[in-house]
Amino acid sequence: MAPSIELLTAATPNGQKISIFLEELNLPYNTTSVDLGADDQKKPSFLAVNPNGRIPAIIDHTRNNFPVFESGAIFLYLAEHYDKNHDFSFEDADEKSEMLQWLFFQNAGVGPIQGQANHFFRYAPEKIQYGIDRYQNETKRLYSVLEERLNGREYLVGKNGGKYSVADISTFTWVRWAPWAGIDLDQFPRLKKWAERIEARDAVKKGLLVPSGEDQIVRLRKDPNVEDPFKGWVMKGQNEIKEKHGK
Repeated sequence: MAPSIELLTAATPNGQKISIFLEELNLPYNTTSVDLGADDQKKPSFLAVNPNGRIPAIIDHTRNNFPVFESGAIFLYLAEHYDKNHDFSFEDADEKSEMLQWLFFQNAGVGPIQGQANHFFRYAPEKIQYGIDRYQNETKRLYSVLEERLNGREYLVGKNGGKYSVADISTFTWVRWAPWAGIDLDQFPRLKKWAERIEARDAVKKGLLVPSGEDQIVRLRKDPNVEDPFKGWVMKGQNEIKEKHGK
């Protein structure tokens, strides 16, 4: 089967979640690697797909080259059109609502807050302890919500202990990057076991290698002081914002 989906992505938690889902769906796709350091995400060709200039994005070539951006929206689009058997989503209205609640919990909570923890812990040009504490503590609070949710459950959504779904995939890619934000996952044993259970899946292992063939977190686990693969483009973006707005 010829690839129907083009995935425009980079090796970040938001990018990895979509490549994992495509692998789980066993859906043929092509990958366009977006070099964030070279500002590929700001080029007209990419902005035509995602006006916000952020990865990931997809183009569905079997549906009139239909573009979709924002990871949560991509999950829902792929589930609607390519998960007809509800292997990773839900047909029951109440379970579907629960899936959406936990999907939005990640998109509105875990991702943005942990992203800020990453920034203040690793990238801020001056150490601001208030910022570090504020976002690390809020990330831990969100993790504690997930920890409690997993009490007696294997997965976040579904009856009888839950079913592995897009809610898990979306959250997993951020949780496995907890050390990058200075968070010790050992404080959340149920959440840690949940993440290990997901990471052991073959499709997940494949999805984590997209687009470069390397899973960045493996280096971090071997050496917490490893050279930061993201610092260059993160700080470049901050400097450009400062210059543009004169602050």
